[in-house]
Amino acid sequence: MNKKNNKRILRMGLPKGSLQEATFRFLAKAGFTFSINTRSYFPSVDDDELQGLLIRAQEIAKYVEDGVFDIGLTGKDWILETGADVLEIADLLYAKQSLRPISWVLAVPNNSPIQNMKDLEGKRIATEVVNLTKKFLSERKVKADVEFSWGATEVKAPILVDAIVEATETGSSLKANNLRIVETILVSTTRLIVNKTAWKDPWKREKIENLAMLLKGAIQAEGRVGLKMNVANKDVEKVVQILPAMQNPTISPLHNPNWVALEIIVEEKTVRELIPRLIREGAKDIIEYPLNKVIS
Repeated sequence: MNKKNNKRILRMGLPKGSLQEATFRFLAKAGFTFSINTRSYFPSVDDDELQGLLIRAQEIAKYVEDGVFDIGLTGKDWILETGADVLEIADLLYAKQSLRPISWVLAVPNNSPIQNMKDLEGKRIATEVVNLTKKFLSERKVKADVEFSWGATEVKAPILVDAIVEATETGSSLKANNLRIVETILVSTTRLIVNKTAWKDPWKREKIENLAMLLKGAIQAEGRVGLKMNVANKDVEKVVQILPAMQNPTISPLHNPNWVALEIIVEEKTVRELIPRLIREGAKDIIEYPLNKVIS
């Protein structure tokens, strides 16, 4: 990844695969629009100071440590699994399907006699996070054979192995494969990570800090909307009492001295119950609008 026309460039590792779509969506909300050709690993971006490369999330942390990338987006799980020495600048709570962490869990078939960690003594476990699993077992003084899984891990128990360690966001895939969770090994979220040398460069540091601020703002805005409404002075207190606002609502005077404009940010899922209540308490002219970023 070379510098373009000798300009200052921030080199960025982007996760290919399950996190790719969510990552590009939040980057776009943050103000950085990436687009990718299906045959290319080099997405274009509407910022000449950014240069991205799509690569598996499992590999990003080591490449950031080595300075191939200045920054990267990957899971805490892969930072720990690879032992990469990087700076974690932002904890970004998003995964493939939702705004929730993923969990690496030890699971066995529903009819397995294994009920706890001690029952794994001498058993065979398949997983993609071999180092994390071995460390977890060692801390609990359990000796088991841990082997690397190249994929389709859920189907390996009980035919090929006794247990698996697999990432789950909702648990639906485990249930579909008749597996139950014995133990949670790690709860992981997406992190914005930085190369330690890059962090010492004033220009790169400011660029990274700006990117982190905007990304966190984009995620903070997810699932929230803004509401504007007009409220008579006599009804303001009644309306405020039912508002599940992040903070106190913004109240502004109107040309009519008997009315004010009130503005709040709320969880989108609450709006369908909230608007009828607001109307009943005297709110008028309610406008709902989407949010790209919420910067605290």
